[in-house]
Amino acid sequence: MLIVSACLSGSLCRWDGKSSLDPDIKRMVESGEAIVACPEVLGGLTVPRDPAEIVGGGGVEVWEGKARVVTKSGRDVTREFMAGAKKFLELARKNGATGAILKEKSPSCGLTCHPDGTFSKSYRPGPGVTAALLIGEGFKVSSQ
Repeated sequence: MLIVSACLSGSLCRWDGKSSLDPDIKRMVESGEAIVACPEVLGGLTVPRDPAEIVGGGGVEVWEGKARVVTKSGRDVTREFMAGAKKFLELARKNGATGAILKEKSPSCGLTCHPDGTFSKSYRPGPGVTAALLIGEGFKVSSQ
């Protein structure tokens, strides 16, 4: 069993109210091979919402208290991102998931990169908040 970023299955949960549909992921969900969740929504953020990026590091640094997640308008949403990541992890464990497929270039789910905090469509290497938590908990994590 896998847990996947909900936007990849076609759920309209991205910050802009759209999805990032991946037909292969959608088929996996429909066949019962994967469950879906959006960590940002699980953390209490709305759809649509102001875009957010990690300032001062990456997902690992957020968990260490060295970086924050901030919206384009300046609102600190670090608490929501961390709460959503924890709920995503709990849901994965509850459903027996041992791996995850996450949305790349996301401040939550990015695996190899995430927005760099400048809101200029540039990216910093390393995982986002949820990806960092899952990796730290021993999950096999990949991106679409």
